[in-house]
Amino acid sequence: MKLTSIKLCNFRSFYGKTPEITLAAGNVCNTTMVYGSNGAGKTSFLNAFTWVLYEKFSAAFASTEQLVNKRAIAESQPGEPVECSVEIGWEHEGIRYRAKRGCRVYKNQSDIIEAGKTQLRMWLGGEDGQWKIPNQLPEEIITQILPASLHQYFFFDGERIEEIVRSDNKAEIAEAIRTFLGVEVIELSIRHLKDAKKSLETEFKHIGDAETKQLLTQKEKQEIEIETINQRQTEINQELEYQQTFKKEVSNKLRELSAVKELQERKQSLDSQRDSLREDLKKTRENLKKVISARGYTVLLSETTHKFREIFTDLKQSGELTAGISREFINDLLNTGRCICGADLREGTHTHFHVKNLMRKSGSSTVEETAIRMSAQVDEIDKQADAFWEEADREQTRVKQLRDNLSQVESELDSIQEQLRKDPNEEISNLQKRLDEIEAKSDELNREQGANQQEVSHLKTTIDALIKQISKQKQNEEKQSLAQRRINATQDAIDRLSEVKNRQENQFRLQLEQRVQEIFADISFTPYIPKISEKYELSLVENTTGIEAPVAASTGENQILSLSFIASIIDKVRDWSERRKMIMLPESSTFPIVMDSPFGSLDANSRRHIARTIPKLANQLVVLVTKTQWRVEVEEEIADKIGKEYVLVYYSSKPNCEQDFIELGREKYALVRQSLNGFEYTEIVEVERN
Repeated sequence: MKLTSIKLCNFRSFYGKTPEITLAAGNVCNTTMVYGSNGAGKTSFLNAFTWVLYEKFSAAFASTEQLVNKRAIAESQPGEPVECSVEIGWEHEGIRYRAKRGCRVYKNQSDIIEAGKTQLRMWLGGEDGQWKIPNQLPEEIITQILPASLHQYFFFDGERIEEIVRSDNKAEIAEAIRTFLGVEVIELSIRHLKDAKKSLETEFKHIGDAETKQLLTQKEKQEIEIETINQRQTEINQELEYQQTFKKEVSNKLRELSAVKELQERKQSLDSQRDSLREDLKKTRENLKKVISARGYTVLLSETTHKFREIFTDLKQSGELTAGISREFINDLLNTGRCICGADLREGTHTHFHVKNLMRKSGSSTVEETAIRMSAQVDEIDKQADAFWEEADREQTRVKQLRDNLSQVESELDSIQEQLRKDPNEEISNLQKRLDEIEAKSDELNREQGANQQEVSHLKTTIDALIKQISKQKQNEEKQSLAQRRINATQDAIDRLSEVKNRQENQFRLQLEQRVQEIFADISFTPYIPKISEKYELSLVENTTGIEAPVAASTGENQILSLSFIASIIDKVRDWSERRKMIMLPESSTFPIVMDSPFGSLDANSRRHIARTIPKLANQLVVLVTKTQWRVEVEEEIADKIGKEYVLVYYSSKPNCEQDFIELGREKYALVRQSLNGFEYTEIVEVERN
């Protein structure tokens, strides 16, 4: 997808019809710069793209219901329609597209604004230069090119980019990733197979005997119960995320109160310590389980090893383990009838009698070799038993230490919370009580979730038992046998597809994490390591002591982490696009990035690294910045990548407003000017460089 142009009409601060803006799309000069002051319409410009394509807006886009320019509405007559629209052009896989989304508003006699519905239209450019209406719905075409769940990684607000790392966004991240992983297709296949399995089992019930029918009915009831519980688990997960969001909001309000700022900061630090200790305690317990699972059996073999040594000693004392000529060797000589020295060993001879007498005193080589080998193994078992006790003691000591530390932290947290509950300031005590209610609700939901998991596990065990019973039923009829084979084959396909899905998701997550780490290390000077959890939660850890510990990242570090994540996502979207078709045109894996204020909270060094990196993130880049953000380090890194430049000129209705300018290519361009008509609005001016 290569963006070629954008044209606005009465969209937010942009009054009237703007000239069509051509976007840079070269192989080298692939960057379009848009300069504007705060409030000039940079965020509106960004959201113009997402509105026309997906009818969605970024988080910072306020008053989404007020899309139509206020000046255009004020100048209109009652009943006269005021059009608001955005039209963009792009190319994809050799095809030219134009899409236009528009809406109309009307002002009645009472100056009340009445808005109509938005409408999306699309045209496809033919090889003959003519434009035609596609047979497919515009929304479907856009989704096939760049799914809506992925749009936030290509059109984003840089000042709020760090919100990507928030835990309450993990569901959106996971959903976006599922799109180009292809797991939706696998899940659809699994659903269809489950439906087919139900149909086969219904058929099996009709041809099976009474006992089989009863077992299948019981199994069906258990499966319905599992489905009901799983639906409830999804609701609980959503509710827990809501509660977590509420908790953050209330905690932030508490931190904003100067009277308890230090106390709340201490509480936040203790919360982090508690979470870290809980995670360490969980890992230590898992390590202890692994130790017991791997070598715990050795301590139960002490009596057996002791008994073996007694038997070994008895065999040695009885002469059965005497080293020398073995019983098998002597028996072979007697069978051949001749000694290795040539003497006659035929039965009845004097030599035969003496050699046979020797065999009674000889030991068995097989017994001796086995006994010696087992003796070495028994010694190893005893060593492992000693090592097991040492490691188990060490892990148990660590468990106790972590429990003690956790108890101290929780005790101090309880003390702080009690102080806040009893604070004479009613606002503080009420906020703490609200936090208590949130914690209580979360605990209740977690307990319900745990009980549900146990119930599902129990039901699955019951279903497995029923499946075994069903399989054992005598299948007298040929149809019954065929139906059973089909059911088994369907279940096998479901199990295999589920395993493929799980492996694919896990492998992708690890690949994505590795790519994020590479990009983050290239941009940031900190030694921190990005991590992506199984739930797609982004975080930073440090490993200077050999033990991973979470990092309380700054806003700037979170911005860098989010940009690294976006860059990694884009790489994977390119791979996804290239895999979708066997034959692709060269530009089929081209995707743009439109980013508003990506340098806001970064220091000079990070700004330089980001400015150097972002033109490499995508094949096409549109960057919206203020004059302050367009500093020396950014200009130096991006200048040779710029293909097009535009300035958003803001006309302020404020009396005697202070005008502002930006110097580009030795020419001054106005950023802020005095409005002469009493309205505020924005014009777009193209930068002309010699």
